[in-house]
Amino acid sequence: MSKLLFKLRNVPNDEADDVRKLLADHQIDYYETTAGNWGISMPAIWITHDEQLDEAKRLFDAYQAQRTLTIRTEYARLKKEGKHETLLGRITENPLLYLIYTLAVILLLYLPYKLVLEIVEKLQN
Repeated sequence: MSKLLFKLRNVPNDEADDVRKLLADHQIDYYETTAGNWGISMPAIWITHDEQLDEAKRLFDAYQAQRTLTIRTEYARLKKEGKHETLLGRITENPLLYLIYTLAVILLLYLPYKLVLEIVEKLQN
């Protein structure tokens, strides 16, 4: 029976490709499920043969540890150079989008407040 190795929802393409290559390089049989047309199914990588699951998990854990170290090192380097991504940087990159989001939040907070005030006024009259 197939066993789940790795859920692919919100996983970067390069990471998913690395895991596929890792499994193929070590001749571990696997298949992949997608999120489906509506995105409600579980995209994942499944190990076909139970006897290969332990080796696949060992390889995957080693890969994840190495990837974590690599990503953290890269982030530290970018931060040291002042090139890391910040909230202010994102806002200045696309200010119109953030203005629209801010207005939407204000509207969503205002409408229920206004509704409650109108109900209270009607109850007082």
